Order: sequence, then C-alpha cells, then structure tokens
Amino acid sequence: MRCLRLTCLFAALAVGGLALSACSTSGIESPFGPFPGSEPSPPAEAPARYKAEELIGRWGVASYQKDTDRGRAETMARKQCSKAYPIAKGPNGGVMMHLPDQRTAQEMRIKSSVEGKTFIGPPGEPGGLQDREISSFDGRVLALRYVDPDAAGRFGTMVYVRCGPRA
Repeated sequence: MRCLRLTCLFAALAVGGLALSACSTSGIESPFGPFPGSEPSPPAEAPARYKAEELIGRWGVASYQKDTDRGRAETMARKQCSKAYPIAKGPNGGVMMHLPDQRTAQEMRIKSSVEGKTFIGPPGEPGGLQDREISSFDGRVLALRYVDPDAAGRFGTMVYVRCGPRA
C-alpha cells in the first residue's frame, strides 16, 4: 500500500512538472516567474569600434544623396566651419548630438553590432530606427547615414568635417 502511495506521489509530481513546463512554451506565464534560462537574451552588442573622445570637437556639416556628390559635400562641410556643429562629451560617456527634427541635443552612444557595423544613437540595441550608421570615419571626416528610411531620405548621408585640431 505504501508503494502505491509513493508511485502516485511521483506520478503527480511528474504531471505537475509537465504542466508547468508547458506554461513557458504555450505563452501562459508561470505563477512562479520565468524558468531559469527561459528569459530572452538581449541582442548581442560588440565593443564599439570608435570612442566618444574621437568625435568630440567642432564639425562643419553638409549632406548628399548620391555617392558621386560626396566630394562636393565634403567641400561644403569645410566651408561650414564658421558655423561649426559642436559634438560634446555626454554626462555618461557618450556624445551630445541631435536626433532628427529635435531642437536640443541629447546623449548618444557609440555602439557596434556583431556584424561589424557601428552606430551612433540613443541607448538600445545597435541599428535601431533612431540610430545613424557610421559609413566611414578617418579622424577628420565622418560620414553618417540614418537607419530610419524616412530620415535617410530627407537628410541623405551626413558628412562631418573636423574644424581645427581634435578636442
């Protein structure tokens, strides 16, 4: 009789365990919270290729839509140094820049994806809609393109040419 009770107890525990494990795969939440290892992992982010200090300074800015116009845009950006765009260090180690259509600068992070692309944007996974992809940077000329197709269509590829020495 005692064996029968133990067998029933183990059977009940097994059925209960299966029922709880089904909760994590059927979209029903377990009353005990997520099971260990069932939490979605955050998107992979690689170490940033560039440091915020490399971008701090004053920049002439212009943009272009066609790759054949890049040289002309760089020349126009150099001429904008009299009205330079400042990129300052942010309070949390990022850089202070503007989002599209925003009047005030906010802190942006430099973040890299595991695919090797580098972005500047607000906190969040690399390649978000508010990010700009760094298409090239040699220390003196920085080219950025918005990830958001609407912003990319309106602003094109932004070219920043350093005005004077690095900060």
